[in-house]
Amino acid sequence: MQELHPHQTHLLSCISLELKEQEKRYKIDPKSGLKKLRALGVLLHPINVTRKSFGYADYPEVAFRLSFLNDTSSFKDNSAIECFIDGEDSIKGVLLGLDGKKGMVRLFSPDFPDWIEESGVGIKLSPDQHTIDQMNLAVKEVDSKPWIKKLFSSIHGKEKFGKKSFQNSSLDFKNTHLNSSQKNAVSAIYDNQDLLVVHGPPGTGKTTTLIEAVVQKIKSGDRILMTAPSNAAVDNFARGLIDAGVKILRVGNTLKVDAAIFPFTSIGRMQNSTEQKNIKRLKIQAEEFRKMALQYKRSFGKAEREQRSLLFREMKKIRKEIRDIRDHFDGKLYEKADVILGTPIGLKNFLPKDAIFDTLFFDEGGQCVEPLAWLIFPFAKTWVLAGDPFQLPPTVLSAEAVKKGFNVSILEKAFDKCENVHFLDTQYRMRKSIADFSSRYFYNNELQTPENQNDIGQHAVFYDTAGTGFEERSGKDGASLINEGELDLVHKIIDANKFIDNELAVISPYSGQVQQAKELLSTNVRISTVDSFQGQEKKIVIISLVRSNSDAIIGFLKDYRRMNVAMTRAKEQLIVIGDSSTIGQDKFFSQFLEYMEEINGYKSAWELMG
Repeated sequence: MQELHPHQTHLLSCISLELKEQEKRYKIDPKSGLKKLRALGVLLHPINVTRKSFGYADYPEVAFRLSFLNDTSSFKDNSAIECFIDGEDSIKGVLLGLDGKKGMVRLFSPDFPDWIEESGVGIKLSPDQHTIDQMNLAVKEVDSKPWIKKLFSSIHGKEKFGKKSFQNSSLDFKNTHLNSSQKNAVSAIYDNQDLLVVHGPPGTGKTTTLIEAVVQKIKSGDRILMTAPSNAAVDNFARGLIDAGVKILRVGNTLKVDAAIFPFTSIGRMQNSTEQKNIKRLKIQAEEFRKMALQYKRSFGKAEREQRSLLFREMKKIRKEIRDIRDHFDGKLYEKADVILGTPIGLKNFLPKDAIFDTLFFDEGGQCVEPLAWLIFPFAKTWVLAGDPFQLPPTVLSAEAVKKGFNVSILEKAFDKCENVHFLDTQYRMRKSIADFSSRYFYNNELQTPENQNDIGQHAVFYDTAGTGFEERSGKDGASLINEGELDLVHKIIDANKFIDNELAVISPYSGQVQQAKELLSTNVRISTVDSFQGQEKKIVIISLVRSNSDAIIGFLKDYRRMNVAMTRAKEQLIVIGDSSTIGQDKFFSQFLEYMEEINGYKSAWELMG
């Protein structure tokens, strides 16, 4: 067996640490029961089952509703879960979606457990063994394809690689509104023969640029693979390609895709087809066999047991026939699509093992742990990595793995070593005073704002709570922090300015503060953690920093990339609430406070406390 590259060994070690942390974090402790899991925000209990059905792959699917307000920020689409009740074996599954108090899970079992509709049923996060296994395999197989081995060695070598070039200046751009930096990036992507990085700070039209590049590559006869770590990012890209008239196939978890994307999914394509009619007929047959089999209860004789087994075998045969019909149908869709889109795991599960595309577009690469990239890189010969290394990194639970650099994304790795980096230099989202601090601190003053986004008033404000007594405290669960004084100030700001609910977002780095805000503010206001709000925007954004203590401890506000995300979501009005005596001793926040004074955006909270 060939000896592994040192960085392969390093990645495998980090993956193992992450699995161990997941196992530790999600385990039900007999002593503390469910209390600890609830405090960590990894438990939904109890749930009320509202509907049962057999889903796309004939796995049981359960729609449920929460009867309480809970911290659900850790429950992302496609999260591995376990459905459980006291005294019974739990059933593994996957979270298909969670929106407010409504959600749906898919269970990895042939049928629904008898207890699924009883009181006391819960859902908890579970170690994602499938993703862990896939990442391990991807890292181990880096050497199996010469071009992947070369790319891996380049990214982890000592020398920089790749040269920036703008060879093709004669492209017939479909989108005539691109600026020069966007056109340069598209031209470079068109001619790219290796790895290329598109650095797109907030609001710079990264997706618009990539879509134009895809259109140009398709015109030249290329087949494209597109991925991103989250379904939301994949869907955003898919909408742009549909608007551009590109033939796409969206694969993976498509439960929450909107009406515009649904016709481009496998399920959507199958609507009203002969295949769908055949599947419907077969499903009815399978359900009949299932009901007959379930008539035999736990105490029955040999003959009944044999009859029950026969019925279950017939049901399984029919379900296999259904899967074969779907696989054949998906194969035809695969051949016809110009672009296939999905998350890395979704694509890996869907694509033929020997599939090869001309170019892989990897969006939001800054949020992707490195092994997931090696899972999908082998399906292409050239690669476009896009994102911003100065926004949030991937989520990694293991503190030990973080110390070893496991949360350094594939984009950061490539950004550091690849010469072929193209910076999108003009932001179109924010007023100038909102964008300028990020431009100074993160982008070497190179992020420009067009004239029509210049200030026409006061667009950025910092309300200082120093001396007000608005101190942080632990929330109800003890796992996150809240600052009730800051939330009271949020109320006063909204009332004083008569902000319109659906134009407003209230965000905070702390999930405890977010949960408290959801209890106090209008349900029409977008309330979110900073991490969950990455990639989104609102006309008005209010940020509650929460931290206020005599020791000037600011916790994970120290990850300044989180603040870069937070401060670049607002289009017209950015309002930050914080305690200068706590945050001001930090270098980053000291510069931020100086900037706010420079633009006359510094105010005391006392101004609103009359």
